[in-house]
Amino acid sequence: MLKKSIMTFLCGGTLSLMAIAGASAQSQTYVLDKGWEFSQAGSNEWMSARVPGTVHQDLLDHGRLPDPFYGMNEQKVQWVEKEDWLYRTVFTVTADQLKSDAAWLTFEGLDTYADVYLNGSLLLKADNMFVGHKLAVKDVLREGENRLMIRFRSPVEETAPQWDTDGFNYPADNDHSEKRMSVYTRKAPYSYGWDWGIRLATSGIWRPVKLTFCNGAAIDDFFVRQQEVTEQVAKVDNQLEINNVTTTPKEAQVKVVYAYGEQADTLTRTVVLQPGKNSLSMPAWIEKPHLWMPNGWGDPALYTFTATVSVDGKEVASREEAIGLRSIRVVMEDDKDGKSFYFEVNGKPMFAKGSNYIPGDALLPNMTGERYARLFEDIRAANMNMVRVWGGGIYEDDRFYEEADRNGILVWQDFIFACTTYPHDPTFLKRVSEEAVYNMRRLRNHASLAMWCGNNEIYEGMRYWGWKDKYSPVVWKEMTEGYDVLFRQLLPELVAANDPGRFYMHGSPYEANWGRPESWKIADSHNWGTWYGQKPFESLDTEIPRFMSEYGFQAFPEMKTIRMFASPEDYELESPVMNAHQKASIGNFLIKKTMALYYKVSEKFEDLIYAGLILQGQGMRHGIEAHRRHRPYCMGSLPWQLNDSWPVVSWSSIDYYGNWKAMHYQIRRAFAPVLVDAIKEGNNLSYYIMSDRLTDEELTLNLELMDFNGKVYRKQKVDGLLPANTSKLFYQEPVEQALAGRDSATTFMHMVVKSKKGEVLSDEIYYFAHPKDQFLPKTPLHWQVKQKKGYCEVTVKADKLARDIFIEVPVQGVRFSDNFFDLLPGQKKKVIITSPDGKSLDHLQVTVHQLSDVQ
Repeated sequence: MLKKSIMTFLCGGTLSLMAIAGASAQSQTYVLDKGWEFSQAGSNEWMSARVPGTVHQDLLDHGRLPDPFYGMNEQKVQWVEKEDWLYRTVFTVTADQLKSDAAWLTFEGLDTYADVYLNGSLLLKADNMFVGHKLAVKDVLREGENRLMIRFRSPVEETAPQWDTDGFNYPADNDHSEKRMSVYTRKAPYSYGWDWGIRLATSGIWRPVKLTFCNGAAIDDFFVRQQEVTEQVAKVDNQLEINNVTTTPKEAQVKVVYAYGEQADTLTRTVVLQPGKNSLSMPAWIEKPHLWMPNGWGDPALYTFTATVSVDGKEVASREEAIGLRSIRVVMEDDKDGKSFYFEVNGKPMFAKGSNYIPGDALLPNMTGERYARLFEDIRAANMNMVRVWGGGIYEDDRFYEEADRNGILVWQDFIFACTTYPHDPTFLKRVSEEAVYNMRRLRNHASLAMWCGNNEIYEGMRYWGWKDKYSPVVWKEMTEGYDVLFRQLLPELVAANDPGRFYMHGSPYEANWGRPESWKIADSHNWGTWYGQKPFESLDTEIPRFMSEYGFQAFPEMKTIRMFASPEDYELESPVMNAHQKASIGNFLIKKTMALYYKVSEKFEDLIYAGLILQGQGMRHGIEAHRRHRPYCMGSLPWQLNDSWPVVSWSSIDYYGNWKAMHYQIRRAFAPVLVDAIKEGNNLSYYIMSDRLTDEELTLNLELMDFNGKVYRKQKVDGLLPANTSKLFYQEPVEQALAGRDSATTFMHMVVKSKKGEVLSDEIYYFAHPKDQFLPKTPLHWQVKQKKGYCEVTVKADKLARDIFIEVPVQGVRFSDNFFDLLPGQKKKVIITSPDGKSLDHLQVTVHQLSDVQ
């Protein structure tokens, strides 16, 4: 890959430019990211601004806003969304640059209603956050100083006339405003609030601005369409759109080089480029390709495809793409049980192990390349192979999909519609068409992109959430027609035309509803029975769908994150500050209610937070294991949700500062490549072993009944064959036999799976009783902390059983090799702690908790 470095500097208040390294000699691109100022419209007070950025962040930088994440400050920043904002910069252009055949000003993202002016000319009236704009500006540029200004119009005030003339509120309950105007705007829905989200309806230049000078020709698009991929051959069609920016035909040599490691092949064609757009197809066959494989199955191999255009022996344009050669098929077919739903990768059925991703920050430009890289390290480390980009957020940054490609993570991509009906007037449909085409063309080369889904939960809401009764027959008819127009007509037609071969589904869940068992047999399901239905986690053992694309349970983040938004006087479950960071109406009540089923409910706030983390982790693990046990009937488990966009009480497994909750550790264990799982079925204890490995294996299951003091009462070995890529009931025995007459409140079954070579493939514990019914020993914990170069080592030991050990440190975002684990009697465990930025962890304060300490 070409390494890009951007060099810009300020000169006398005017932005001078140096080109991105590696650009063609005939084409130079500059990033306009310095020298920007912003002002509230009408104030004429100009302050320095970040680009990319948001007006909220710029106001924070200048002390004009309180931290919206702290306390109850969310309400103090809402005035910003009601104002118009101006951004401006000045840059210089030379006489030589003006001699170029063409010049473009590219805005990769403007949020949202934006008027762009350059040197007195109105270039653009933007109205969609999700669309980039490439504007021809050669005739507008001047030698010397060029003045660029953007006026951002209030996303709320801009749509007020639409709301007024509609005369009703759409069912957009997550829009935290009396007048729900978010549906009219093609802007990230979550920025208006959500049941886990702060309301920050931003404005600003949220993605880069670039100025390009071009001579001869430009490659506007390079699509490596994979027509057929097997282990024997990959048939691809290199589809190029080449723009001849001159006024006369040009003979050109077009070359495509595709390489993997030291191996490279070249395609060459000589063509006559007519002025304007030229389309070119250059097919290729790649024998015995290095296939891109999902995480856990092999190497996510990436080829480098480079296209160049040369005129008169000089290269005038080039473009490079990282391409993973693979086949992905979503199998949704009628069968004897209903309708299947699973992903087949390179001809093999894959159990989808993943999570649901929301935008990583309430202020989107704060998501850096380092944060994206860390996110996918966390995804991969949890044994996931899929992430769903949820429809209430954004079409993610290029870096998101690049990291998914590099880490072997399939991406389920929603179009950005969620949890409400939407308009379908001609203007709205035009905006949606532009955004869909733009993002499909931007993302379609990514190996990770597995499917497109029209929306999140709109069809379910229309059928089951009582919306029909809230509206007049005329309005309801418009809403139902709008659904069909948007999600059954427009979007599938656009997918077929712009991303041919990629699977499209109108919405998720496809048809299922968590309160209607018959529907679980059909495609994907969202099961919110353990939340809105207030059911115990054991309900997940029997409420088995074909594919679970959402289910979840909340927990507070750990105390060091709570301290970032609250003071000690706020440390009460129902304090105003805690409620300001709990956006789900039944959240705190349900956490305590469900906790009482399994754990002691402490009145001490810190203990309640700790136990809540354990509760969430164990509950979600329970669901994952149920789904894996029922393979191949069920072929996917995507808990809700992976991450947070601000410090909040939520369903996430990783908090806003990058700290893994107990849930993420339990997900990693439940998604292990090989897992032993015991469950009581009737009067029997059933031992299942699940494998995602692609080869059969001869295994030994070692069973050891032990009490909390470490005394062993029985041992047993079970040999057997575990078929590849499957779940198997490996052994079953009566519960009474398993317990061997011992007390269920003081004993457990230690289960270890070994290969024939003696390799430990899975090491797990089955408890016969819930923690609240166990006599857990208050065993002293012994730990030793050693400072090493670049990391910290903590060794923990317990003489008796210690459940749910939590190693707590005050540093945000540190990584633990393990945490929230059980220690067997007499066991010693070493945990490695590393900092996210590689800094020293000298004098690290370490505290170790165990479940029996909770009073």
